[in-house]
Amino acid sequence: MSAEHGRLENPKQWRAWGPYVASRQWGTVREDYSANGDAWNYFPFDHAHQRAYRWGEDGLAGISDADGLLNFSIALHNGKDDRLKERLFGLTNGQGNHGEDVKEYWWPLDATPTHSWASWLYRYPQAAYPYQQLVAENGARSKQEPEFELSDTGVLDHNRFFDISVDHAKADVDDLLITITATNHGPDMAPLELLGQLWFTNTWAWGNDPEIPELRALVIAGEDPTDSALRIAASHHRLGNFVLAAEPHLDAMPTLLFCDNETNDVELYGAETNRTAYPKDGINNAVVHGDFAGVNPQNRGTKAAVRYSFAGIAPGQSVTVRLRLRADSANAVIDGTTRPGMDADFGPTFAATMAQRSHEADSFYAAVIPASASVEDAHVARRAFAGLMWGKQLYRYTVEDWLEGDPAQPPPPPERKQATGAVPGRNTRWRNLDLAHVISMPDEWEYPWFAAWDLAFHTVPLAHIDPAFAKDQLLLLCREFVLHPDGQLPAYEWAFGDVNPPVHAWAAWQIYTL
Repeated sequence: MSAEHGRLENPKQWRAWGPYVASRQWGTVREDYSANGDAWNYFPFDHAHQRAYRWGEDGLAGISDADGLLNFSIALHNGKDDRLKERLFGLTNGQGNHGEDVKEYWWPLDATPTHSWASWLYRYPQAAYPYQQLVAENGARSKQEPEFELSDTGVLDHNRFFDISVDHAKADVDDLLITITATNHGPDMAPLELLGQLWFTNTWAWGNDPEIPELRALVIAGEDPTDSALRIAASHHRLGNFVLAAEPHLDAMPTLLFCDNETNDVELYGAETNRTAYPKDGINNAVVHGDFAGVNPQNRGTKAAVRYSFAGIAPGQSVTVRLRLRADSANAVIDGTTRPGMDADFGPTFAATMAQRSHEADSFYAAVIPASASVEDAHVARRAFAGLMWGKQLYRYTVEDWLEGDPAQPPPPPERKQATGAVPGRNTRWRNLDLAHVISMPDEWEYPWFAAWDLAFHTVPLAHIDPAFAKDQLLLLCREFVLHPDGQLPAYEWAFGDVNPPVHAWAAWQIYTL
């Protein structure tokens, strides 16, 4: 039995952290508080870097705890973009000549069911990302014409891009090792800003939970003075204490930036003031525009970044940064000071553990994929399983609260609660639905939302590597807080009441007979 099979014997603790952060939260039904149900225009992509989400978070190669309270993801800047690359960009349903579509290139490379090991790859252009060109060109094309893709814009010509690979490995259930490697495939020296971002989901602005967690920079005291690793302490009243450590890099000594995961109401809506002087786009403005007014000089907040600024990466060169996010269970952090014993974050065991988890993934899939499979088929199967693992995302949606609104926010338009009329409210018959679970999303982009049909299909291949999770997914949809009182399974977020074929029963039978 492989080590990963052993972890699956008691998976709850090992699944406490995973790639549960969506690649896109903007434009989803859960974030839509409009009168006409136009989710795409109510929360567009252009708002995402300035506006706090209500029901979830998004990021690139993101990881979080299973409750979605503390999140980590990467952010990038090539010196030319008008914003940080923090999340996937794509077209809304009305912008694409073939409907909604991501306009990025990324690949889930590998992952184990307990998320003890995961690998992910993203291709980032060295030229300014052509946001407006992609929107304009696709909008001008008919449905009979092909889609206009990122590769059609010319920004990737002559391999002028970085490949950004991100690997996660768990040294323990709450000790995550992270490596980020950027490779310049282009013919010229190119700059790159590489950030590891840590932030708390905003649970306090809505009036239901007044407790505000805190991130703060640590003062290194009592350690080897040559240890210049930067650390961020994360304190949360429900989650507990965690520390993010960042290893120094000779070519780009890291610095810390802090702001708050709060909406910039002044910029977005013309308000006189914001809830905080350091809103969500503070780090973006500092890196992209050199404007540090939105960065907290006291090095504390609810969103933070470790910033590595590479002035130039040579053609063919790769640079790697290492970070470590782990629980502060030993209570090593007191009053913002690090006690001795925190200096082993990046010792020899870091690389050894990364290599061990990668090897354990090989052993696990060697036992899962038939030995008779060709090398190519085994590769395809492993990448497919990786896609399913990276597609597991935290899905939070309480329809009752969504329809009624939050105590500290303006009441939603009354049209949203009307079951009939010219613009009937969405999901008004599903007030009982109350989900806050990690579920198998149909995929990272086109459907970053709940869909029972797709979930049922996913459970069949999932059962080959994690039968307990596959079974739990099917049972979850039959629970009283999901199933309609009349016995109907919810179809999908845009219209829970739509009718689906009986694939749920089919999937249950497939898993039972496996």
